[in-house]
Amino acid sequence: MDPRYSSSLYFGRCTSCSKAVYGEGRACRAMGCLFHNTCFTCSVCSEKLSGKPFYTMSGRIYCEDDFLYSGAHPSQEVCHSCGCLIMDMVLQARGKSYHPSCFRCVVCRRSLEGQPFTVDADSRVYCIRDYHRVRAPLCAACRGPILPTEGSTESIRVVSFDRNYHVECYSGEVDLI
Repeated sequence: MDPRYSSSLYFGRCTSCSKAVYGEGRACRAMGCLFHNTCFTCSVCSEKLSGKPFYTMSGRIYCEDDFLYSGAHPSQEVCHSCGCLIMDMVLQARGKSYHPSCFRCVVCRRSLEGQPFTVDADSRVYCIRDYHRVRAPLCAACRGPILPTEGSTESIRVVSFDRNYHVECYSGEVDLI
């Protein structure tokens, strides 16, 4: 027994250095093991981790920053919308990864997680309602947008000579001269 700590409590041996751990406040428990506070450190930057968030992978201990940004994190999924690392659930849409909360309609900003959506030619994501409202073709006769009927997600239109018509607005008369 070390004479410097004869009056202190003995807690066991440090998992990292195998030396005896004496006295309160000099050690911590993590992952079911005992460590000196000075021995419980990040395996990349040596930051002391006692009382701080940490991660373990393949037997190594990491501070939060090194786990997220040093390549230790097993999934380098980055959200296509906000550019931040995705730590929990990944939403895959259009071959890209998103935080579920970041996958939103560009018009109304409602979350599209689990909802039908569509994409325009510039890869902007829309809920179906806003896509039809914003991107709907205009009727050549009445100049109104050609929208789906109530309860439908598809619009019906007549296209004649590269012009769009509501079914009810199309007269069917074609002047060839």
